[in-house]
Amino acid sequence: MTANPVQNINKKAHETKQATGSQALLEALIHEGVKTIFGYPGGAIMPVYDALYDYGDRLEHILVRHEQGAIHAAQGFARVSGKTGVVFATSGPGATNLVTGLADAMIDSTPLVCITGQVFAHLLGTDAFQETDVINIVTPVTKWAYQVTNAEEIPHVLAKAFYIASTGRPGPVVIDITKNAQLQLFDYQGYEKCLHIRSYKPKPEVRYVYIEEAAKVINEAKKPFVIYGQGVILGNAEQEFRDFIEKGNFPSAWTILGMGAVPTDHKLSVGMLGMHGNYGPNLLTNECDVLIAVGMRFDDRVTGRLDKYAKQAKIIHLDIDPAEIDKNVKSTVAVRGDCKETLPLLTVLVQKNENQAWLQQFRDCTIKETEKVIFPEQNPENETLTMAEVIKYINEITEGEAIIVTDVGQHQMVACRYVKMNQTRSNVTSGGLGTMGFALPAAIGAKYGAPDRQVIAIIGDGGFQMTLQELGTIMQANVNVKIIILNNQFLGMVRQWQELFHQNRYSFVDITSPNYVKLAEAYNIEAKKVDQRSELKSTLIEMLAHDNPFLLEVMVGKENNVFPMVPQGRGVSEIILSKEEL
Repeated sequence: MTANPVQNINKKAHETKQATGSQALLEALIHEGVKTIFGYPGGAIMPVYDALYDYGDRLEHILVRHEQGAIHAAQGFARVSGKTGVVFATSGPGATNLVTGLADAMIDSTPLVCITGQVFAHLLGTDAFQETDVINIVTPVTKWAYQVTNAEEIPHVLAKAFYIASTGRPGPVVIDITKNAQLQLFDYQGYEKCLHIRSYKPKPEVRYVYIEEAAKVINEAKKPFVIYGQGVILGNAEQEFRDFIEKGNFPSAWTILGMGAVPTDHKLSVGMLGMHGNYGPNLLTNECDVLIAVGMRFDDRVTGRLDKYAKQAKIIHLDIDPAEIDKNVKSTVAVRGDCKETLPLLTVLVQKNENQAWLQQFRDCTIKETEKVIFPEQNPENETLTMAEVIKYINEITEGEAIIVTDVGQHQMVACRYVKMNQTRSNVTSGGLGTMGFALPAAIGAKYGAPDRQVIAIIGDGGFQMTLQELGTIMQANVNVKIIILNNQFLGMVRQWQELFHQNRYSFVDITSPNYVKLAEAYNIEAKKVDQRSELKSTLIEMLAHDNPFLLEVMVGKENNVFPMVPQGRGVSEIILSKEEL
C-alpha cells in the first residue's frame, strides 16, 4: 500500500500538486478524522474504490451486503460515537437503496455524509446505464444534496458537507460525484475545513430575555415536569441537563431517542414517554402546571391527540431547531439555541425546590404499573417466555453498561421500556421513521463506533428477515455483536393492533422464519435457540461472554401484548394498562 498517494502522484507530475478527484475525496475524509467507511462498490464509483486501494493503512472500509445495510451501519456508528458516519454507494440502484436510511437519519437527526457515484457528466439526462436523478430523489430526506461534475469542487464541497451534516440539528448529506470528476486530474491545493457558510446559521442566537421569562414561569410552578429528547445527547449536554433537573428537583421523562442522557435509575427519572411509555409520565403530563421540553419535537407518539395534550400547562420549549418551535405544541416561552448553552443559563436562575408531593404522584403511578404490568411481564406464572423477562436478565448480566440496538416493533417497545442504561449514547433505535431491518446493520456500525463496549442487537423475527444478509458482513469482518431474536412468530405490533382494534382479524401477520441457528452457522456465527425458562439466563451469560459474534433465538409468547398503551386517537391521560380497559 502506498503511504501517501497524493504525494506519490505529485512526484509523477513533476512536483506539481496534482491529484485525481477520487484522491481529493479520500484526503478530505482523512482531514475530517474519518477512519471507517461503510459501502458497496459499483461501476460509477469504481475510481474512488481504485484510489481507496492505496489508502488501506488510513481508511477502513466495511463491505456490507446491501447499501441499506451500509447507511444503517453508518447511523449506528454515528449514534454511539458522536461522529459523522460515512457511506459509499454507486449510482442508480446503489444510490436509491440509501433512501430509506436517509429518511431515517433525517427524522432522527443523525449526521451522515453519503458519497454516491454518478455516470459521466456528458451522459447526464440520457437515461444512461444506472443513471438516476439522485439529487431530486434525495433532496426531501437530506439536509443538503449536491452533484459534483468537476474535480476542483471536491475539497470545498466535502468540507461544506461535513460542516452541514454535523452542526446545528445534525442530519444526512449526499454528495453525488460524476465519474469524470472522480478520474479528473487537477491542481490540488490541500484541504481546509469549513467553519462558516454565509446563508447557514446552525445555532440560533441565544436571547437572554427568554431565559429570564422561562425561569420566572418555572419558579412559579407547583407541578413542574421535564420531558427531554435526543437534543440533550446531540448537544453533549448531559451534565448540563443533569445539573438543571437536580437543582429544581424536577421529575424527568425521556423520549425514545432521549433515553440514556440521564441514567435510567436516576432518582428523578420517571420513565419513558409515548404510546407504549410508562404510565406516570403519560398520565401526569395532563396534570403538570409547567411542562419543560428540552431537545424534543412533540411528535405524535409522545403527544397523542394534540387537542387533549397538556392544555392545563404552560409550555417551555428549548430547542436548537427553530422549525420545531410551535410546530405541534404552542409554547408559552420558546428558548432557541443549543441546550449546552441555554441550560446553564437557565439553571442559574432556577430556584432550588423539593417537589416531594409531586414526585410521589409519579412513584404512586410506578407502583400501580409495576403491580399490573411490569412484575407480571418480568415474572410470568405460565411456561411461556416473555420479552420482558429476557430484558430483565440482560439488565442483571450487563448491569446497564451495554449498548442496546433495537429494531422496530413490540420488542423495541419492550426493550426501551425495561432496559437499564447508565451511559449516554447507549440506545440505538429507529425512532421517527420506524424502519424494520434497522437493527442488524446498525449494530455493526455501533460496534465500530464503540469497539470497547458490548453491543447487543434485540430484533424481532420480522425485522430480522429484512436485512439478515448483513450476517455476511459480520462473518467477513468478524464483528463482535450479540444478536437476540425475540421470535413470537408474528409481525407482533401489527398483530396487536389487529387484535385490539380490528376484531382479531389477523391479516397477513403470521410470519414463518427460517432455522435461525442453521442460518447463523452457515455464516460461521455461533448460535443457540432457547424456549425453556430454565435455560434462558445461563444461555444469555454464555452469549455475552463469547469472544465472537453470537446469535440467540428466544421463543416468546405468540400473542403477548405490550402495555401500557395510549390507543391511537386518544389523549395521553387516556393511557390503558390492559386490554380490558379499552
